[in-house]
Amino acid sequence: MNKLLATSVLSISIVMTGCASIISGSTQTLAFTSVPENANISITNRAGVKVHTGQTPATVTLKKGAGYFKPESYQVTFSKEGYQTKTMTVKGTISGWYFGNILFGGVIGLLAVDPATGAMYSFSSKDVNAILDAQQLKPADDQKTLAVITTSDIPASIMDRAVKIAP
Repeated sequence: MNKLLATSVLSISIVMTGCASIISGSTQTLAFTSVPENANISITNRAGVKVHTGQTPATVTLKKGAGYFKPESYQVTFSKEGYQTKTMTVKGTISGWYFGNILFGGVIGLLAVDPATGAMYSFSSKDVNAILDAQQLKPADDQKTLAVITTSDIPASIMDRAVKIAP
């Protein structure tokens, strides 16, 4: 009797789970880095809820699904004083493990378990990297500026009037 019960429980647990749920789970850990380091990072899900704030480098575990047959999508904003703010999108796409349900998880895994848990999705990259551009400083009206250019950038009509300064 115990063997029959153990076999039944094992069989039901295999049939009632999805392939992607078993292999990859409903969350995924991503690494967020930036150049320069120590930039502020804010991660917001598709519903507009902030799920993480901190500084780079950061490792964050994110849910892959946003509901039944809905991949989650995140807006990741990097900011640092003196640099332009950069926003990137991280979106879940269908995982290859989801199609393992055809062989192992059956219809229940294909249509119920993996879509409900979000395990049918994965993020395409495990690393999210941002390079922040330095902000252009505008000189004040009363400040003098210096522009350095090469002689090849100067029009010929002006170069004809140029006088060489001896070293």
